[in-house]
Amino acid sequence: MAAIAINPGSTPITLRFQQGSVKNSFEAPYQANNLMGVKPLGRRPWNTGPGDATAVQILRGELDRRLPESVVIPPNSKKVIVSSVLPARGIMNGLLHGKSDGPFQMAVVAAEETKDENELIAVLNRGRLAPGRIYLNRLREIQAGTVFSRVAGVALGDEYKASIRHDLDQGPLHVPFTSTRKHHFGTRDIQVNPLTTKMVDSAVNNVGTYGVRFDIDLNLSGEGTHDLVLSHPVASGRPPFTAFRGSIGIKTDEGYQEVHVGMRSGQSLSIAKLNLKRKSLNKVTVSVVYPADATPGHLLSVVPDTQLAMLRQREETQEAARKAQAAAKERKIRPATPPPTITAKPKPTPTTTPEPKTASKQNTQKPNTFTPPPPPPLIIAPRGGLNPMPPAMIMPQRVNSTLEQRYREAIKAQQEWLRRLQGR
Repeated sequence: MAAIAINPGSTPITLRFQQGSVKNSFEAPYQANNLMGVKPLGRRPWNTGPGDATAVQILRGELDRRLPESVVIPPNSKKVIVSSVLPARGIMNGLLHGKSDGPFQMAVVAAEETKDENELIAVLNRGRLAPGRIYLNRLREIQAGTVFSRVAGVALGDEYKASIRHDLDQGPLHVPFTSTRKHHFGTRDIQVNPLTTKMVDSAVNNVGTYGVRFDIDLNLSGEGTHDLVLSHPVASGRPPFTAFRGSIGIKTDEGYQEVHVGMRSGQSLSIAKLNLKRKSLNKVTVSVVYPADATPGHLLSVVPDTQLAMLRQREETQEAARKAQAAAKERKIRPATPPPTITAKPKPTPTTTPEPKTASKQNTQKPNTFTPPPPPPLIIAPRGGLNPMPPAMIMPQRVNSTLEQRYREAIKAQQEWLRRLQGR
C-alpha cells in the first residue's frame, strides 16, 4: 500500500514534513484483551494498534525517522511519498503533517506484495477503483445524511482549540471534547470539518474526525481532589461498542502525562486525578489527535471524587440488577416430583375360585389363581371439529366397578366444592 503525490503543474513542488508516522498492524499490533480502561502510556506504545501508534507521534510532535523531511515532485509527474508491505493483508495507518510550496494531488493505491515505485504508479495509472466499495449505489442517501460512508477526500482544517474558565465551587464542569451533528450535548457546536473535494462515494464531511487534533485549556478555580472524566453517550437501539481506543495527553502544574483509554459506549472513565489549590488558577490542558477505530462525540467533565464514587456505586447496582434479570430469564423451574400420569394401570386384586368337588373320598386343595383385571377404560377423542381438545369419552363396557366408584367419588367432591363456592 502506498500514498502517491501528483504534481499536475509545470514547476517542481516541494513537500516538507514536520510531524508524521506510518505503521502497519505487524509493526504495531493491538492487544485487545489488555487495553480496555485507562492505563499509563509508555514511550513506545506500539502494542496499541497502528491507528493509535501514528496518532501518538503526531500528539508528541514527532516525525518518524523512516520518513523524509522533504520530498520534491518534478513537474507533471508522480512520486511515492510513503509505502508499506502488508503480509497477510493486514492494515496500515499513516498521518503526515507539513506544508507545500504549491498545489498537488494525493492518491492511495494497493498492490500485491511490492514496494517498487514504478509498479505502484502503474496501478494508479490504470484508473481502476479498488473492489469492495459498497456505497456506490447509495449516493442519494449519503448526500441526504442518512448514511455515513467512508471518508475519502480533502478536509478543511485539522485542529480545534478551546479555552474555558470555571469555578468548581459553583458546580461540576461539563464541556464537549469532540462533537458531531448527532452528539453535541445541547451546545450545537459541531466539530466536524467539511471536505472540499472527495471521491464520489465518500461521506460529505470528515465524520470520523480521524487525524484531527483537539486541545482544550481548562482554567479551574476550586480546592481538593477532583476527577477528570471522559464520557461517551449511550447508544440507543444498539448494543454497546468500542467508542474510543486511543491516547490522551494531560498537562497540569504537576507535569505532563499520557494515558491510553479503551472505552465502550455509555461509559464514563476517570482519566486523571486533579489536585486543585485554593486561591489560584489551576490550568489543565487536555489534548488528543483523534485515532482510528473510535466514534466521536465525547464529553469532558471535572467532578469531585465523591461524586464519581457515587456514580460508580450506581453503575455497579445497575449491572448487578441486569445480571440478576438475565439469570432469571434463563432459570427453568421444575417441580420436585413429577405429576401423576393418567395412563397408570390399576393394581390387580387377587381373587380365589372354589375348587369343584369330585366323587373321590379325599378333597385335594389346589393353589389360588389370579384372574387378570379388566383393561383400563378406552379414551376416545373424536377427530375434526373446531375444538382442538374435545372432551374425552369413556366407553361404559370398559369400566369396572372399582373404577366406576372412583369416578363417582370424584364427581361428588367437585359438586360439593361448587356448592360451597355458590354459597359464598
